[in-house]
Amino acid sequence: MEAIQYFNRHTGTLETEQVYGEGFLKWAYGNPLGALSLDLFVKRPFFSAWYGRRMSTPSSAARIAPFIQQYNLDPADFAESPTSYRSFNEFFYRKLKPAARPIDADPDSIVFPADGRHLGFEKASAISGVFIKGQRFDLPTLLGDADLAARYADGALVLSRLCPVDYHRFHFPVAGTPGETRTIPGPLFSVSPIALRKKLAYLWTNKRTITRLETPSLGTVLVMEIGATCVGTIAQTYQPGKPIEKGHEKGYFAFGGSSTITLFEPGRIHLEEDLATHSASQVELYARIGTRMARAI
Repeated sequence: MEAIQYFNRHTGTLETEQVYGEGFLKWAYGNPLGALSLDLFVKRPFFSAWYGRRMSTPSSAARIAPFIQQYNLDPADFAESPTSYRSFNEFFYRKLKPAARPIDADPDSIVFPADGRHLGFEKASAISGVFIKGQRFDLPTLLGDADLAARYADGALVLSRLCPVDYHRFHFPVAGTPGETRTIPGPLFSVSPIALRKKLAYLWTNKRTITRLETPSLGTVLVMEIGATCVGTIAQTYQPGKPIEKGHEKGYFAFGGSSTITLFEPGRIHLEEDLATHSASQVELYARIGTRMARAI
């Protein structure tokens, strides 16, 4: 299986992803016995809840220091000392110092909602060949609403994929007033490219949440979070109905890698050039929350 590569905006280089749990993922999504296990246990919410509980025990805190060292994380960015976390899960959804993730101040900019590897498309209904040829994006199933999908079919869509090594809080990409979050139930398959190369549909069949963000100049922006294997919780920390500024925290994922999706009405934004260029070649762009994702038209 070929390596997962992405372009790092901050270093200007093509990099190879260090995949957390790579051996298990390759077995589960590439081996017949793994596929049986996947269907019987791994995709089911009870498995992720069980693993999440393991990562919330005091003994799991012993995993923190080796994890920081293995993935070369910088504790200077953390809001708290690494020794202050009472479990691995508490460390996993840690907060960062505001200075570690400054928010682009340009009033016309839209920022990435999370640290991660991003793909951006100018027309949601025309997305195809993501991770492997022949796979098309199913917007009506993703949104669970055919009328809503028709409204956003010709608008831009940005998929932001978080790995377990990433900062796991997600934020609002623009200022506005968010509504209530709606949850669409589903299984919890992995959203690693190892899994998505087999079946992109995991993105629109997994458990997911959707929030409408009413904005002054971009109309209604749809902000989504996609659950995944071992993501026992998608927690929302914002207050519905209360206006927020660009970059305001929306919530966090508990243990596991996952994704967010941001959808815009047609004719509202232009994607940043590096995002559009790399996405056209099916190469994810790594960029941090708060950096520019697009500009308002």
